[in-house]
Amino acid sequence: MEENNDVVLLRIKDVDMEFKIPALKFDTLKERVVNLFKRKKAPPKRLKVLENINCEIKKGESLGVIGHNGAGKSTLLKLVAGIYKPTKGEIELNGSVVLLNLGAGFDMEATAEENIYLNGAILGFSRKEMKKRFDSIIEFAELQDFVKMPLKNFSSGMISRLGFSIAIDIKPDLLLVDEVLSVGDANFQKKCIEKINNLKQQGVSFMFVSHNINQVKNLCEHTLWIENSKVTGYGPSKEICNKYIEYCNQKKI
Repeated sequence: MEENNDVVLLRIKDVDMEFKIPALKFDTLKERVVNLFKRKKAPPKRLKVLENINCEIKKGESLGVIGHNGAGKSTLLKLVAGIYKPTKGEIELNGSVVLLNLGAGFDMEATAEENIYLNGAILGFSRKEMKKRFDSIIEFAELQDFVKMPLKNFSSGMISRLGFSIAIDIKPDLLLVDEVLSVGDANFQKKCIEKINNLKQQGVSFMFVSHNINQVKNLCEHTLWIENSKVTGYGPSKEICNKYIEYCNQKKI
């Protein structure tokens, strides 16, 4: 049976996201008392990190998310993952989702083996199910000699390989990737890209946050460019990435 690649897996509609600015910290009891009533009268300040975001991902497609640091890219992934709820707008997700972020969901004191079972449990898989996947996860991550080593002794590249290997073995409908491919070495990046293209053919969708523009061009059909919390460009990856590069050159960023 053929996959229906016209099915919209993710739709983001008119999404805003605001955070409350933390209250001022007062060091003494006197300062707390003096400022108590002032803080009650003053409305809480809010910081808008995303404004009027609209985009969609179809089954088997990849969407790149680009922009400078602080633009709101990682916040958008966390909204899609359900970690945050949007202040305004809707996020419609018709399938399972996994957020792949360096170190996210890992216990640094636990071993690689323990973390595989821990991540599986977080994602709703039993120990028995993860045991069946264990060898393929370790093999893809190239960590056969480090299974019993605590993650606190791992390099960032090793942690990246482990996280990516767990995520792709579980095969969610949508995999959210936050700068993870930029950490591994060149050979592992090549292997990951081959695996991503293979999974896309199987109907898995991806959402990439990356500063590697060439990687976004090659992996993603469409790209969302966020600047100053707003959508600056959205469309075919080559077109949007070229506009972004031109913008960076003009600003000398």
